[in-house]
Amino acid sequence: MRYSFLFTAAVCFVTSLHAEKFGPWDLDALKSNVPAMKWVRQDQPIHSLTYAGEKYQGKDTEVFAFYASPITLGEAKPGTKFPGVVLIHGGGGTAFADWVHLWAKRGYAAIAMDLNGSRPPEVELDPKTGMAIGNGHRGVRTRLPNGGPAHGHPEKFDCILTPDTSDDWPFHAAASVMRAHSLLRSLPEVEAEHTAVTGISWGGYTTCLVASLDDRFKAAVPVYGCGFLHEGESVQKPSIDKLDAEHRALWVKEYDPGSLLPRCRVPILFVNGTNDVHYVLDSYMKSYNVVPGEKHIRIQVKMPHGHPPGWAPQEIGLFIDSKCRGGDSLPNPAAPVVSGEKVTVSCESKLPLKKAELNYTTDTGLRSKREWKTVPATIEGRTITAPKPPAEANTWYLSVTDDRDAMVSTVVEFAK
Repeated sequence: MRYSFLFTAAVCFVTSLHAEKFGPWDLDALKSNVPAMKWVRQDQPIHSLTYAGEKYQGKDTEVFAFYASPITLGEAKPGTKFPGVVLIHGGGGTAFADWVHLWAKRGYAAIAMDLNGSRPPEVELDPKTGMAIGNGHRGVRTRLPNGGPAHGHPEKFDCILTPDTSDDWPFHAAASVMRAHSLLRSLPEVEAEHTAVTGISWGGYTTCLVASLDDRFKAAVPVYGCGFLHEGESVQKPSIDKLDAEHRALWVKEYDPGSLLPRCRVPILFVNGTNDVHYVLDSYMKSYNVVPGEKHIRIQVKMPHGHPPGWAPQEIGLFIDSKCRGGDSLPNPAAPVVSGEKVTVSCESKLPLKKAELNYTTDTGLRSKREWKTVPATIEGRTITAPKPPAEANTWYLSVTDDRDAMVSTVVEFAK
């Protein structure tokens, strides 16, 4: 049932001591119990399965997922162990077989679930490359007879109007991911203590929730998705504003990542673009700023929004490798310091730095429409120097690239 504000605060306090419950989630059960599962297909490199979800409308549910590892691909012997990764699709998406395949080729045991109560088309392999062909936007998705809530806006926002949390898509989404994580950790080929999570758009939103709820992960990478959706220019804001004041506040309290990220202790890499219309830059930085633990950020000028663009940045894999496989870490720049006519940034890096740039905009109006300018910066050892942004610049940051062409960013600075 829905929590009252006072009771929620009490539960949050108890949670900080015992880590058993938070909001509507029974964290102790989600982290300690492996959900019942059954294989649907195991005759292809990408396997299909279903596993038990939370109750929905009083009935048991199941969640569809794809799974692959170097063993299922025939590239490793049974008995070999691998780190694991949980992959969360965004709005309009599903379990992506090609995404799972990419991570299995990278050396991970990967699971991707459908959070729309549906099953995507069967896996199809390219006869030339042997890689899974993108299944997200072809064929017909089949509604599971006992699937959970759909991922439409009513299920994401209007759900808060009912007293029962079991019809709330955000509750189901985070719980289904944590259940997939427990299932993944239970598999014999998975190194249970070396797992990560990444998600795109609404999957990035869900990654923020899960990284704040499930401290078993060693790394989290939300792409685009963030919190503070009730502020600024977020395209989700109108759906939140339609709620009455009490339910608007309740939705923000229970389901906006900005309310959960202050408890995040999982090392996290935020990935977004300067002009994203769905998850706007100022809300993004507020989300980054409230994380108390280890955090990193990669802001790309005009990064396109979508599933393949969202899993394309190599920094996602490199960051997860650094936490789960002992790989070299990404550069770690400090906050910019403005002095006179210059900006300086000190940067920790295990590898040589290759390039640095100052990025800024002087445009006003919608952030998704602003033009950005890029100015080269100089590198001397681990110190980066750039010209001071012009006085009319209202938003700016520096980007740093190492010799792997891996790029990260400083915090984004906003004019007062």
